[in-house]
Amino acid sequence: QLQACGGGLVQAGGSLRLSCAASTSIFNFNRMGWYRQRSGEQRDLVADITSSSTTQYKDSVNGRFTISRDNVKNTVYLQMNSLKPEDTVVYYCNVVTKIFNRAYWGQGTQVTVSS
Repeated sequence: QLQACGGGLVQAGGSLRLSCAASTSIFNFNRMGWYRQRSGEQRDLVADITSSSTTQYKDSVNGRFTISRDNVKNTVYLQMNSLKPEDTVVYYCNVVTKIFNRAYWGQGTQVTVSS
């Protein structure tokens, strides 16, 4: 089970931090990540982090967003800085298990950036 939180309303240029807490050890996962989805579109990778802490980012957020993980709290974070109105969308956390490579999704959290 994944519990995501941290979304909200912020002005352009502001910051938010999303959190996604897993109910099991994150050492069970090959990767953890954040996706976002606009209405009528597919979910799009924003950032992810592997079990060896290798990260990748969507081009449009590179340098503004930082993904990290806390192995003690079993939580993955997405620090979002210099937010832009185009970052306004629902964000979803995702994990992929080491066993059977299964993907699980957290509930979405809305981020709204006002201009």
